[in-house]
Amino acid sequence: MASSDNAPQRIAIQGERGSNSHMAALEMLGAIEVVPCVLSAEVIEAVLTGRVDAALLPIENSLHGSVAEHYDLLLEQPVRIDRESLLRIRHNLIAAPGVPLAGIRHILSHPVALSQCRKFLAGFTQAKAMPFYDTAGSVKHLMAEGLRDTAGIAPQLAATEYGAAVLLTGIEDHAENYTRFHLLRRADAPRPPDLPQPDKLSLAFSVEHRPGTLVAALEQLRDAGADLTRIESRPVPGKPWEYVFYVDFRFAGKAIADNAVRSLAPHCRMIKELGRYAAAV
Repeated sequence: MASSDNAPQRIAIQGERGSNSHMAALEMLGAIEVVPCVLSAEVIEAVLTGRVDAALLPIENSLHGSVAEHYDLLLEQPVRIDRESLLRIRHNLIAAPGVPLAGIRHILSHPVALSQCRKFLAGFTQAKAMPFYDTAGSVKHLMAEGLRDTAGIAPQLAATEYGAAVLLTGIEDHAENYTRFHLLRRADAPRPPDLPQPDKLSLAFSVEHRPGTLVAALEQLRDAGADLTRIESRPVPGKPWEYVFYVDFRFAGKAIADNAVRSLAPHCRMIKELGRYAAAV
């Protein structure tokens, strides 16, 4: 997909070049410049300070579940969701060129990637799996250090990016492995005119401490015509046993979305709209 004149040109990602986030950015936006960041908070800071045009962060994986830290950042920081995408996750065993499979004694990757390749790792007894900070970072590391007994588990793009070789493809436990990503901009940034028409809304809310308030809030969304597709709860820091609820819902028309958000007010202490965007599926 070629980027348009209105598409962001510099995108912050968490992780190294060659990561799944890098792949998702290319699939969504085409020819862009990625700005790798070590921490997710650094990704958001890059957006807020204007160092980048936008950011791409994973929000949930179909096997591993939600990325709790990113839900917290969406609530705390003045950013909004403009787009979403789904990326099929494929894990590959990658080593330096010329290294034979029989020579691998160590395997590095992000803990989530290791957990998604348990069956392969259990059968590959010649090597010890060790957690690393990033999937693509493991390949970058083994190439930089000239390691000849070490492989990384990472996307194909990491091998291309760092001049490594793919020893085995598709070593993940489950083929139906997808990660959902959000494209984020500053909350006060103009909405690009070429974005697809929104039909999905994400918001966060906390309810009053009265019996039945959560049920009442969800009933209001239903009665407003919102098609609830996801609900997630996160604890409120410093307030034991209090929670913020995150919901995604589909809607048919702006009036329905507006009415759904307004309908929550009588039952909620806090409401923050996180973004309106076109659903990926």
